[in-house]
Amino acid sequence: MASSFFALFDDIATMLDDVATMTKVAVKKTAGVLGDDLALNAEQVTGVQPDRELPVVWAVAKGSLVNKAILVPSALLISAFAPILITPLLMLGGAYLCFEGAEKLMHGGGGHSEKLKEAIADPKVDLVAFEMGKIKGAIRTDFVLSAEIVAITLDTVADKGVADQAMVLTAIALLITVGVYGLVGGIVKLDDLGLHLKGMDGEGLLTKGQRWIGFLLIQAAPLLLKTLSFVGTIAMFLVGGGILVHGVGPLAEFIQNLSEGASEVGALGWLLGPLASPLANGVVGLVAGALLVLGIGLLPKKREEAQEA
Repeated sequence: MASSFFALFDDIATMLDDVATMTKVAVKKTAGVLGDDLALNAEQVTGVQPDRELPVVWAVAKGSLVNKAILVPSALLISAFAPILITPLLMLGGAYLCFEGAEKLMHGGGGHSEKLKEAIADPKVDLVAFEMGKIKGAIRTDFVLSAEIVAITLDTVADKGVADQAMVLTAIALLITVGVYGLVGGIVKLDDLGLHLKGMDGEGLLTKGQRWIGFLLIQAAPLLLKTLSFVGTIAMFLVGGGILVHGVGPLAEFIQNLSEGASEVGALGWLLGPLASPLANGVVGLVAGALLVLGIGLLPKKREEAQEA
C-alpha cells in the first residue's frame, strides 16, 4: 500500500516537473507578446489621475482573468475537437499584431497621451465614464493579446495530453496576469516613488542618496514608458511576422535556408546566422502590417463610393 502511494507521489512529481518544463518553453515562445502586452497596458493607464492608477490596473487585471477564463477552456476545446484551427487562429492573431504595429508607425502614437491630458483637463468630461472607457479598451486589447499567448502556448503543447495542456495553459495564464499587471502597477507608480524619495528631508548621506535616487526615478519613468512602447512595437512585427512565416511552409523553409546561409558568411557568420531569421520575420511582419493598414484604410472610401454611385 505504502509503495503504491509513493509510486503515485513520484508520478505526480514527474508530471509537475514536465509541466514546469513545458511552461518554461511556452514562456520563452510568448516573450515577445508578453513585452507587447506589458507596453500596451502601461500605455493604456498613462493619463489616469494618480490616485486612480492602481485601481484601474486592478480592474484591468480582473478583466484579464475573465478573458483567460474564457480563452483557456476554448483553446482546450479547439485542441480536442478541431486542432486544424490552431494554425489559422495563430496566423489571424499574428496578422492583427502586424496590423497594430504598422498602424502605430503610420499614424503615430504620440497624440495618444496629449488626448488623455486634454480630456482630463476639460471640466466637461465625465472622468468616471472616461476611466471606464479606458478600462474597457485595455481589457479588449488584453483579450486579443491573451488569445495570441494562449494560442502560442497551445501550439507548444499540442502533442501532449489534455491534462498537461490544461495545467500548462492555466499556469501561463496566471503567470502572465500576475507578472504583467504587477509590473504595470510598479511602472505607473515609479514616478510617485521618485517624488516621495526626492521630497525627503534631512542632510544625512543616506537621505541625500535617497533624494538622488528619487530624482533619477522621476527622470527614468517617462523614458521607460517610451522604451516599452518602442520595444512593444518591434515585438509586434517580430512575433506577428514569425507566426505568419511559421504558417506558410515555403516561406518558413526559405527563411530557414537564409539563416543557415548567413551563418556561413566568413567571420560574421556567428552574428548574422542568429539575426537573419528574426530580421526576416520582422520584415514580413512590417510588410504584412502595412498592407493590412492600407487595405483597411480603403474600406470606408469604397463604401462612400458605393453610396455615391
